[in-house]
Amino acid sequence: MTRSAPSDEKGGLAEGLFFDIRSPDTEEHEAIAAQRVAQLNHVPLLLGIAHLLCLAAVVVLSRGEFGSIHAMYVFGTVALALGCDAAGFALLSLARRHQLNPRTVTLAIGLLVGLSGLMMSFFAHLSSWIPAMNGGPMLPLLIGTSITAAAIVSIESPPLAVVSAVVGTIGTALFSDNPLFAGSIAALSLLVVGYSVVGARTMIANARQRLALAHEARKALHFVTEFENSGRGWFWETNSRGTLSYVSQQLADDFHTHPDALLGRQFTDLLSVDQNGDVMREERTLGFHLSARFPFSDVVVRAATNDDVHWSLSGNPIFDQRGRFLGFRGIGTDLTEQRRNEQEISRLARFDSLTGLPNRAMMRQTLEEALRNAGFRRKGCTLFLIDLDRFKNVNDTLGHPIGDALLRQVAERLKLAIGDHGQVGRLGGDEFKAVLPGTVETGLLESLARTLIDQVSRPYQIEGHRVQIGASVGIAIGDPERSCADSLIRNADLALYAAKAAGRGKHKFYEASMHSEASDRQVLENDLRQAIDRGELWVAYQPIVRSASEEVAGFEALVRWNHPTRGPVSPERFIPLAEESGLIPRIGEFVLRTALSDAAKWPDAVRIAVNLSPIQFNDPGIVDLVSSALDASKVRAERLELEITEGVFLTDSDATDDTFARLKALGVRLALDDFGTGYSSLGYLRKAPFDKIKIDQSFVRGAASSTNRNSAIIRAIVTLAETLGMDTTAEGVETHDDLALIRELGVSQVQGYIFGKPMRAVDASEVATKAHAEADGFSCIREPRQRLMRRAMAAIDGKPTEIRLRNISAMGALVESDRPVSPGGMLTIDIVGVGPVVGTVRWAQAGRFGVQFTEAFDLTRLAPKVEKRAPSAMLTPWYVNQQRDLAAG
Repeated sequence: MTRSAPSDEKGGLAEGLFFDIRSPDTEEHEAIAAQRVAQLNHVPLLLGIAHLLCLAAVVVLSRGEFGSIHAMYVFGTVALALGCDAAGFALLSLARRHQLNPRTVTLAIGLLVGLSGLMMSFFAHLSSWIPAMNGGPMLPLLIGTSITAAAIVSIESPPLAVVSAVVGTIGTALFSDNPLFAGSIAALSLLVVGYSVVGARTMIANARQRLALAHEARKALHFVTEFENSGRGWFWETNSRGTLSYVSQQLADDFHTHPDALLGRQFTDLLSVDQNGDVMREERTLGFHLSARFPFSDVVVRAATNDDVHWSLSGNPIFDQRGRFLGFRGIGTDLTEQRRNEQEISRLARFDSLTGLPNRAMMRQTLEEALRNAGFRRKGCTLFLIDLDRFKNVNDTLGHPIGDALLRQVAERLKLAIGDHGQVGRLGGDEFKAVLPGTVETGLLESLARTLIDQVSRPYQIEGHRVQIGASVGIAIGDPERSCADSLIRNADLALYAAKAAGRGKHKFYEASMHSEASDRQVLENDLRQAIDRGELWVAYQPIVRSASEEVAGFEALVRWNHPTRGPVSPERFIPLAEESGLIPRIGEFVLRTALSDAAKWPDAVRIAVNLSPIQFNDPGIVDLVSSALDASKVRAERLELEITEGVFLTDSDATDDTFARLKALGVRLALDDFGTGYSSLGYLRKAPFDKIKIDQSFVRGAASSTNRNSAIIRAIVTLAETLGMDTTAEGVETHDDLALIRELGVSQVQGYIFGKPMRAVDASEVATKAHAEADGFSCIREPRQRLMRRAMAAIDGKPTEIRLRNISAMGALVESDRPVSPGGMLTIDIVGVGPVVGTVRWAQAGRFGVQFTEAFDLTRLAPKVEKRAPSAMLTPWYVNQQRDLAAG
């Protein structure tokens, strides 16, 4: 017999008529035939009841005439009919026990119905021979009863209906002389046959549909049973509250209980909270996906049993058509036997082997799922791109094992900083990513970014090394149903680049203008790569002068770039670009060799100062480079002064100390640049053999002002340097007042515009030959001034006097007054609409005098007062507020 899948085709007229007497040729046919044969179980019983009723009617209506030969024939016919009924009942019982062919059973029942009809017709005919029943309504009654019984028992099977119709019609025609009665019986029989065929067709079609569904259900159940019985896994399902609504037997077996005992329990109650790092990481991943309603796959957890049972869980959230969460449905696999191998394979595919964080592929999947989920939740998603600052220095100086250990510690800090707000992953190298689904509030995002940067920037202790790095963060916010993963990653990358350009250790939100800025940076970077070969870079020299004698002590070499179309490009713009693109070593070598070549033409007493970036300093070949450049230029090593920033100490290691020692062995001088702007650790001065400290210009400019404490800071630095036997250089000196203060504080050397701006090599050679520089500049730095005239009152010689103030600054003002004053006197001036200020008269002329305020005056007090009004209530779309928040961020 041919096996075939269930068919959905509905049988035609011929199939409905002959289906029951055809030999089954398919499994479907056989199954439907068995169902139809089962409907014939009542046929012998109903026929037997009909025959007994007919017999009872004859007995009652014959009035006791049982002795005639005709009565004997009647009773014999009924007995024979009842015997056929019993044979039919026995046949059906035998068919059920021995599963006889449905076609054979149907044909046998059809023969039974035919014989029954013939016998009942003969029975009716014989009954009319009984004198008591002759001429009465008995014959039509018996024939009708017979036909009705035959119709009832055969209506379920068209072949039986046909047999019943033929026998009834023939019997009526033979034994009844009433044409109307015979025609009615024939019409009724034809109607029963038609109804039976239609019913059979409908039943067969419905049976086929049920068999198709049952076939699919059996196939699915077979797959489920086969899967579970194979020991490879089991199925689970939860409702929206997280409680189990379906449990496989294998899952129940792990807990030595019945599946019904686990229904209604929280799914997470089946998981064990273990202190093992790997298990905890996986369980946090599972908890994140369950709470965020994200699909997950192959998440390895430990069962909350006394046995060492581990599962690999996969699941998908279920949502209805309106986006309502209905629960999770998934599968689990017992990994007790092969847990280690399978877990390792899964982790390599989805997790970073070094840090244990989700890798690039999984983070991409997490981001895409978060964006899809944002459409259901109607709430956006935020992406953090995190780049470690100065990490390359660690790898280059301390080696990759230290770098790997550092990355592991960074990963732990990132997870703590992000917490439950999202998922952190590693993209590779020193790049990390964090996906924060449903978090779009700029205030919270800024707080998280600042916390993240602070945590990463704290010092690390790794195998006896003190390591310090930083982090920059780019932030992009995706709107629900309007952002894709690629655009969000691109935007976050642009924001990260802007954060780096802002000085590192910063966070930036994506702005639309960053696209054009990124394009311009790319073009500028490409131009910078060719600038050296094209001769666009050149070296400028700014004089460094001894503060006491104003003799030229040396020059600082500063790189400059004249772009062929852009013109001069600011170093503040292209130097960070060179560091990021890896061009700074090449540019640094160009500056070093050019500066030494030019310095060879100067007097032997004039030094040349060259900046070394942390990247250059940490290059193992820096000492050889410096030695090669000195040999090529024939400049004495003592004339070369290398300026180094505190960035070289962020990888506090033996390699750093070794580089310092080798440079000093060459005989070059070392200067600590920008002192005071970083951490300014005194340990740097104790460990590194510096010859000079350069005081940053932020402390020098305006140091002569009495409103700041810069002079005290400079005095402390000078005292420290003198104690350690070091020189000091004050950068950014521009005014005579500041120069006088620098000399008074004992600073060794001065560098600033007051003695000259950065100049070409030809001009520097001329200045070096003169060996003397002259200070040229303003006497002091003029503060911002308010030019508008303001009326005021003051008590001059004890008399209230109206005065007028002009050129008002934070330090003082020009006063016009009709009453003369004397220098040195104190005045309390009440400015109309502002309030009183106290000052000292510094100079006086006819009708005018200058006053210096005792305390710094806030110029914003002079701004006109604006009446505050309550803002108008106005409804705005949500996206307008969001864009406004982003712009504010």
